[in-house]
Amino acid sequence: MGVAGATGDRHVVVLAGLAGLLAGAFSMAAGEWISMTSQRELFERQIHIARDRFRVNPSTAELELAGLYERKGIAAVDARRLAPRLMADPDAALDTKVREELGLDPDQLGSPWGAAIGSLLSFTAGAFVPLAPYLVAGGSMAIVWAVALSLLALAAVGAGVSLATGRRAIRCALRQVATGAAAATVTFVVGTVIGIQAAG
Repeated sequence: MGVAGATGDRHVVVLAGLAGLLAGAFSMAAGEWISMTSQRELFERQIHIARDRFRVNPSTAELELAGLYERKGIAAVDARRLAPRLMADPDAALDTKVREELGLDPDQLGSPWGAAIGSLLSFTAGAFVPLAPYLVAGGSMAIVWAVALSLLALAAVGAGVSLATGRRAIRCALRQVATGAAAATVTFVVGTVIGIQAAG
């Protein structure tokens, strides 16, 4: 939208749009991969530390498990009776500590590649929406279609978000549309100002 505001040259808009799409998609994917990899390594480190503590000092680990049960509302006597039984299976004991104390699911630490690919595809799909009209037309008609398609896409995403949040679909859709429209308007105005100054 910024480039469209700066110039009416369809080819320039398409070139800039494709460049922005590729740059944005790959940078988002790379950032997501690094973030998820770092997070996974942090979680694996926490699990490794917990495993070492269980191995080096099992009596302390047993007391910690009993404490976990007590905080869950189990009587102290029963908690101290349950903890040794759980310690008989080191993997189960570690799994309980990791889940209850650290709040981690060892089986669901996240996939860096899955997150990166998902981010790349979603960014590409979103960035392609306002670009698509410029692939077949130019001028004011392309701008009108780019805005219309973008607003429809934003509304659809907002309504989709409502399924996960339990909020009213119309409210989420309008919020998404208003936010996207504000961002696009600012970008278009800035591009227009830059275009005018460049022409002058």
